[in-house]
Amino acid sequence: MRSAGDHLTSPAEDRPVVDVDYPVTPVPPHARKTFFSLAVVLLGFTIFTPTMLAGAALGSAFTFGDLLAVILAGSAILGGYVAMIGYIGARTGLTTVVMARYSLGTGGSKLASILLGGTQVGWYGVIIGTIGALTAQAFSWDSYAAEATVMIVASVLMCLTACYGYRGMYWVSLVSTPLILLLALWVAQRSLDEVGGWSGLFAAEPVASMTVAVAITTVVGTFVSAGTQAPNWTRFARNGRSAVMACLIGFLVGNGLMILFGAIGAITFGQGDFVLVLYELGLVGWGLFLLFGNLWKSNADTAYAFGVAGAELFRRPSKTPFVVGGSVIGTVLALVGVHEHLVEYLVLLGIFIPPLGGVIIGDWLARWRAGMPEGAALPVVHVGNLAVYAVASALAWLSDHYEVGIPPVTGIVTAVALALALGRFVPRRAAAKG
Repeated sequence: MRSAGDHLTSPAEDRPVVDVDYPVTPVPPHARKTFFSLAVVLLGFTIFTPTMLAGAALGSAFTFGDLLAVILAGSAILGGYVAMIGYIGARTGLTTVVMARYSLGTGGSKLASILLGGTQVGWYGVIIGTIGALTAQAFSWDSYAAEATVMIVASVLMCLTACYGYRGMYWVSLVSTPLILLLALWVAQRSLDEVGGWSGLFAAEPVASMTVAVAITTVVGTFVSAGTQAPNWTRFARNGRSAVMACLIGFLVGNGLMILFGAIGAITFGQGDFVLVLYELGLVGWGLFLLFGNLWKSNADTAYAFGVAGAELFRRPSKTPFVVGGSVIGTVLALVGVHEHLVEYLVLLGIFIPPLGGVIIGDWLARWRAGMPEGAALPVVHVGNLAVYAVASALAWLSDHYEVGIPPVTGIVTAVALALALGRFVPRRAAAKG
């Protein structure tokens, strides 16, 4: 019987390589990446312009000083959660959906694959549709055929990048992320000029109202669903510390910056999306660069996520067929205009996905810290942990419905606590098969 720790010292030729990204098996030591490489990929994932819209909602509801406190608190919660599940990914070398086999059972893990993969296919369609709509706006196109052509071409590029795997996402992020950050910082500086600098920004009065709990929920919710899948990338880390630091850079710093930029844009220009701010400034070319450069890398990561979810769901060794299939479905959804109606549904899923990560974290702390052996005898369905997930999800929904507490945090904390307690009383069945 070999544990994940044993796997880190096993030779590369132990098994034939079907997919260089190892979607359903632990990443071996020779395929692990440097901290710099991992940080580039995760930062590229979270430098995501639609996040600015969440920042715009916050920017109009708080003074700038209070806004900074809200962003810091929400980003700390998000970064801490993602760092924890990302650490487990590095220790095990497994994706989130494969780790779910150990927590929910070989059959129960299909719930994770459907939830995580299905959500990402939906987001893929939303982003493809957004690219088509904003490109048409930039060129004042009235032709739907032209808009649809942009959607299809963009989808093909993103699909190919995801099929190429970790390396493709790394190079796209390495080239585009620094340029996008520089452009965003320049737009932020222009925005400050509109209100008389930092003093004017701090003097701006809120024009809307929002509770602190809802505001923090908004910050956490921007990337908590995607963050639950951080192990898809942190499993390539050489050690847990590298995974934690890369997650904090991406989900605390990167995501926090995008929310801050959106808030600044809303306060100064009345427009949170810097793409549209650039349009208003007459810099359409730079706006299109920000649009395509940003969403290309983020949506390639999305396609990669539903690719590995599909590989687990159907027990296949390669992610590529599922990347292609999911991209086709997402593009069709975009072509029929689903991006105009799907966002509320995806936000709702954001309530139900974080408890899944909480179950994995709590169960790992209770039963799997020594490793997740490839030959472990796992139940088809782990009824106890599925019940934990159901309870945590229900409490998160009630928290949102009655506006009590912070729904994602409620779901995560409940799931971690209950799964940890349950794991202490249920013996681990870790005997090797055969």
